[in-house]
Amino acid sequence: MSASLLEQLIESLRVLPGVGQKTAQRMAYHLLEREREGGRHLSAILAESIEKIGHCAQCRDFTEGELCAICASGSRDRHLLCCVESPADRLAIEQATGYRGVYYILQGRLSPLDGIGPRELGLDKLGERLQQGEVSELIIATNPTVEGEATAHYLAQLARQHGVTPSRLAHGVPLGGELEYVDRGTLSHAFGSRSEMV
Repeated sequence: MSASLLEQLIESLRVLPGVGQKTAQRMAYHLLEREREGGRHLSAILAESIEKIGHCAQCRDFTEGELCAICASGSRDRHLLCCVESPADRLAIEQATGYRGVYYILQGRLSPLDGIGPRELGLDKLGERLQQGEVSELIIATNPTVEGEATAHYLAQLARQHGVTPSRLAHGVPLGGELEYVDRGTLSHAFGSRSEMV
């Protein structure tokens, strides 16, 4: 016997990250009880987005056109290329910094156990971009996880092979933080990668 529409709706909502059975039930009931019009709009936009949003031909970010707005902009510094794991990381950098270079979105990180290697991250395409000679610095902004660090190491080697200077975002004690409350791993990393004050 096939599942009812309600059961299918609940199960479909569970595809979202962080949404378990109870949350999916609450969402489904809310849509059906109070937000049917909002649900119709959501389903239409979701269907259109899945159909029309693809990846930028240069940086692999999400876009409706061939190039995203950043890659299409003539005001960005093309000598600086910041490599991030996800579009959310790119957005965080855009909102928090004055960075005016361009990006390369990996859409993941190296994870051989999960079958994610250099090809899945588009590193062959990144290598071709570095080889063109326009990029002088590759800013590596992967997350400070085991996989993120392995990815950063690989990216640094790739940059050096093409005569591009690799740099890594600083990690350590957060601004406004107090040492006694910083976790041991972060404090150890910050202490080990301390730099001379100028």
